[in-house]
Amino acid sequence: MRRRWPKKLKKEGIALNKLLKTKELFDCRVPYLVPLFEKVEYPWEMLPEISDYINKLTEKGLSGFTEISKGVWVGENVKIYPTATLEAPAIIGSGTEIRPGAYLRGNVITGKNCVLGNSSEFKNCILLDGVQAPHYNYVGDSVLGNKAHLGAGSICSNLKSDGRSVVIHGDEEHPTNLRKVGAILGDMADVGCSCVLNPGTVIGKNTSVYPNTTLRGVYPENSIIKSAVNVVERL
Repeated sequence: MRRRWPKKLKKEGIALNKLLKTKELFDCRVPYLVPLFEKVEYPWEMLPEISDYINKLTEKGLSGFTEISKGVWVGENVKIYPTATLEAPAIIGSGTEIRPGAYLRGNVITGKNCVLGNSSEFKNCILLDGVQAPHYNYVGDSVLGNKAHLGAGSICSNLKSDGRSVVIHGDEEHPTNLRKVGAILGDMADVGCSCVLNPGTVIGKNTSVYPNTTLRGVYPENSIIKSAVNVVERL
């Protein structure tokens, strides 16, 4: 059944399903990520390139970063708790905190002042400045914008049950030709506790999601998502 959006939003002409392009979702100011963000039209196009991109960045060393183990580079004032696990390749921005039990499975790039929380798992993902995933989160094959936040227990599911390539369901179908695509969260997106973002879910800038919500598809910016079929404008 096709999603029914509130009439108020339709009348005001908000582009409910059209904000899919990288430049519409993110204002990337992380110096070492700007070239990657400018290169692609859609954010999921970055996912297959993360590993090679990290390796190219670190071949000659990153100014202001220290290689703490082979292939793992951290900026200044990064706090890593002893029970966290960081697998290469990874670039961790300055001021970031990696809490107890966090597991970085490789191909992770963060901006500055992020929180990678206790017992949370990250793989093949990009986190811009100020991202918080502080408690029991899973972030796989995803892109999280500036100051995006995941509530406790929320996950970015990245694999369809049938194993087929992920399709982004907006006004039009956008095949990614990728077997794994998690969530795309625009700048300032805020996801409540215990939410499931199904493969290929896109949340627009400055949009909040109620707790215990399961989502699939593309959701507008500057909105409040009360359920998959109840979305209202943020006043």
